[in-house]
Formats: sequence, C-alpha cells, structure tokens
Amino acid sequence: MESVDRVVLDDRLLIEHLLVGLDATNVELYTTAYWYYRACRAAVAGAGGQLSGPFEHLDRNEQERAILSLLELPDDIGLPEPRASVPAMARVAVRQPRLNLLNLEAVAAGETLDATIWLSAPAASGLLPAVLDAEAIPWTTITIA
Repeated sequence: MESVDRVVLDDRLLIEHLLVGLDATNVELYTTAYWYYRACRAAVAGAGGQLSGPFEHLDRNEQERAILSLLELPDDIGLPEPRASVPAMARVAVRQPRLNLLNLEAVAAGETLDATIWLSAPAASGLLPAVLDAEAIPWTTITIA
C-alpha cells in the first residue's frame, strides 16, 4: 500500500486549491481553523487584497460558487482536532513566546498531524519558516500564478 503524506495548506493555497486546484496527488489535505477563517473572510469581504484578489477576477456566478465552496469546506480537506492541537499550541507558545495565534496554530497542526506545511510565497517570506525549522516541522513553498 502506498504511503500518503499529510499537508497543511495556508490560507492563500487553500483558496487556490478550491478555485483552481493544486497538484495534491497522494496527499491528505488539511488547513487550520485560523487559515480557513481568513480564507472565508476574504471570500465574503472581497476587498481585493492578497487573499480576496482571486475572487475579483471571477464572473458573478463563479464568484458565488467559489465563496460557497469556502463556506462549506469540502470533506477532503481536514481540520486539526482541537483536543490535540490546542495543548500543542500552548506548548509551542512556551518555546516560541512571540508567535501570534495564526502561527501557533500552524506549528501545532504540523506537529499533531505529522504533516508538511505548504506555504504560499508571501507566507514563506515571513516569520513562520524559521519557527517551523526550529520546531523541526517540514515545510515547502508552493508557487502559484
């Protein structure tokens, strides 16, 4: 039986996957509650920022379908179980006290799911990669058009 890797998508990659699709063959996809919230908020608000920008280029019907796809997260995209991830977040916060909630949750998701974190280019240029390295959580940058 072939091994399946777990991957945690950041908010921008979650949007990309739902709108266009990512090459996610032989991986179990997850995201975090915070990244899922940010993706939903971007879809609903449609302000044209980094996260909501992709929705602006869709016609009205496609935009409505895309928004609904985010508000009803498909079953093939998992969310970490809070009973495991919240205590992990608390432990990470002791080791990494300067992290915000978004980054704490991402690190805890990688740890509790034994997953690789997929980061969009903007996220990969922030604080999170160094913390993931320090916590021995694998990550990779996924470039999208």
